[in-house]
Amino acid sequence: MESPFKPEILKNRVALVTGGSSGIGLEIARQLGLHGARVGISGRRKDVLDAAVAALAAEGITAVGLQGDVRSAASCEGWVASLEERWGPGLDVLVNCAAGNFLATAEELTPNGFKTVMEIDTLGTFTMSRAAFPALRRSTSPSGASVVNISATLQYGATWWQAHASAAKSAVDSLTRSLALEWGEFGVRVNGVAPGPIDGTAGMEKLAPGAKEFVQSTIPLRNQMGRKWDIAMAVVYLSSPAAAFVTGDVLVVDGAAWMWKPKLVERRQVSRASRGIEGKSRAVGLAAKGEAAKGQAAAAAPMSKL
Repeated sequence: MESPFKPEILKNRVALVTGGSSGIGLEIARQLGLHGARVGISGRRKDVLDAAVAALAAEGITAVGLQGDVRSAASCEGWVASLEERWGPGLDVLVNCAAGNFLATAEELTPNGFKTVMEIDTLGTFTMSRAAFPALRRSTSPSGASVVNISATLQYGATWWQAHASAAKSAVDSLTRSLALEWGEFGVRVNGVAPGPIDGTAGMEKLAPGAKEFVQSTIPLRNQMGRKWDIAMAVVYLSSPAAAFVTGDVLVVDGAAWMWKPKLVERRQVSRASRGIEGKSRAVGLAAKGEAAKGQAAAAAPMSKL
């Protein structure tokens, strides 16, 4: 897909993408890099990180792998220090994309399983943001430093078998607003992106196995799943000067999927019924207009005789 943004829109910016070695995170890192940023990507597995960095380098992107865990303050602080040592003081873009999820009924979900997802998604987002804050303050970007928290739409209402992830993402959205409120005075913007069903991701394979056609049928926008590219473009926008006055918002990128509900009446039936109702209403309106005209004529009759 051709980007709608200029290739140099993020030129000389330094970005850090947690969970950036695969899936949506890797595509976000790729697009930040293709738009001029130097990118650090974090992950727990060195072999996966090395492969991701090599793939980015093959496209001319300056990237470095950062091994560790977002649940560890030491890891997060070390990543930021490493990037500043390599590319100079300041961090311009932080994308919190590291996440964990799996299907489980609430009664079978263990406290440890619930805690693990909360720690990766919510605590990880806070820990990374907190560790990055001093470097974000040192950003010299004219549009200010940008933090983008990758959330979800699971918590907009409720989602089957994902009580843990729904709770975690709801907390991430709340954290996004709180940090935007507190860090605005330092020129740090904090926003979120809430992806819907995205094709070709581990999430779709794990959370909706064998249900691709059904999932597509629940997406109002052309009954098509989103692309990793769609999420990456949202992040590029929020990190660019175009979003210089945007903070505290969560941008939903899901083709209106979270609002989907089954049709109770088909479109053709509604159209046929509405035409019939409009026809009757028009006839009643014309009849009423005729009666009103007769009444006006009768009222005016005595005056005409005078």
